[in-house]
Amino acid sequence: MPGQYNSNSQPPVAWRYSGNQLKRWRTKANVSREELATAANYSPDTIKSMEQGVRMPTPRVLDAADELCRAEGLLSAAKEYLQREKFPARAQDFMEREREAISLWWYEAMYIPGLLQTKRYAQTLIENHVPPLDAETTEERITARLERQVILTEPKPPVALCFVIYEAALRSSQVDAEQLHRLLEVSRLRNVVVQVLPFEGAITAALLGPLVLLETRDHERFAYAEGQLGSDMTTEPGAVSRATERLSMIRTQALSPDESVRFIERMVDQS
Repeated sequence: MPGQYNSNSQPPVAWRYSGNQLKRWRTKANVSREELATAANYSPDTIKSMEQGVRMPTPRVLDAADELCRAEGLLSAAKEYLQREKFPARAQDFMEREREAISLWWYEAMYIPGLLQTKRYAQTLIENHVPPLDAETTEERITARLERQVILTEPKPPVALCFVIYEAALRSSQVDAEQLHRLLEVSRLRNVVVQVLPFEGAITAALLGPLVLLETRDHERFAYAEGQLGSDMTTEPGAVSRATERLSMIRTQALSPDESVRFIERMVDQS
């Protein structure tokens, strides 16, 4: 099944533009959606969702449409810009904003934040994705996750980063000594704060799931949250304000950075 976008924010612009062109060429050539669906071996509803940008137009559809509509390669050329995405569709908008960030405040309830993961930890999570990913996609996702971590050290001026991690995430069976050492290593960076929220500090807001607050170079503030069935990223002032308040409450319950380091060090000693 082709990639499908299931976030509340906009699908990737390449999907929307290619879908728009697909529909324009099909209409101009007087080719019905059913005819294109038959030629490409997809259902008419799938073709419709591609034209709307909800699904990524596949190479098979683009080539079939190019031939039916006599587009002389103009539709097929879109394949180059619709190569397999590095990130899940629902997270792509967030990744774009992450690259523009001047500050990022991240709370995680069940996992180590992606920017702090070791390759082994990331591989374990991605390989256990449900539904399963093919080997190529799995490798691309692992590589892309690790590439994002340049934000920790490379941007000039540095990005201000604060991570609060619930104790449950640290106690997970996927977290090994290497991952704990990685957290200690990152916590020594001048622009990074790592805090642990212990079980006894878990307030209701902390149990509702992960939450990220991000500010870009244009001083636009985004609140981002992921759930099992979708994600949501918004600049709506009320939502951003609520996210800020919740993150502030969570941080007040968390251990201080120094206490957090000692907490993680004790875990290393016990591992």
